[in-house]
Amino acid sequence: MGHPPHLRGNHVNTTLPTAAFRHRYGASTLHLLLVLASFALACYAGLRLLEGDAFGVAVWFVGAALLHDLVLLPLYAVTDLAVQKLLARGTAEGARTGRTVVNHVRVPAFVSGVLLLVYWPLVLGRVDHYTVTTGLPSGEFPGRWLLITACLFAASAAVLAVRLWNGGRDARRSRARARRSGG
Repeated sequence: MGHPPHLRGNHVNTTLPTAAFRHRYGASTLHLLLVLASFALACYAGLRLLEGDAFGVAVWFVGAALLHDLVLLPLYAVTDLAVQKLLARGTAEGARTGRTVVNHVRVPAFVSGVLLLVYWPLVLGRVDHYTVTTGLPSGEFPGRWLLITACLFAASAAVLAVRLWNGGRDARRSRARARRSGG
């Protein structure tokens, strides 16, 4: 905590080795050790991943990056903008409320999308050998994903309803106080 290193005076006691290191590095030695350990783990995972089919993995990463940047990013940016405009039009306070309300659509949509991304072979019925592992027929997964998605949106709508109700109650209280005080 405290001021950033560039705002601190030159009164740092650099006689202690840890203080000198912290002054030069900007964080503790534990931070450096954790960063180095995470790099080592990432390198190990990358080497293990590339062991089997390095070319296929490289093509998959490049394809995923291109698909995301050229197709998906513009698609969900336009969709988000459309939802913002739609919700802003339906509210009395306009764009500010629309931006607040749109988060109650963004969060469940994001979580549902991540679940679909992780479990897409099961949700789309592309893999039959999971029946032995899970004990569920492959036709169960699309319905369960849709049920989870519906529950996420319902929970988000309930939280939004409580927030709007509390916000309306606070506004009514402040208007009543203003009338009582004569202002």
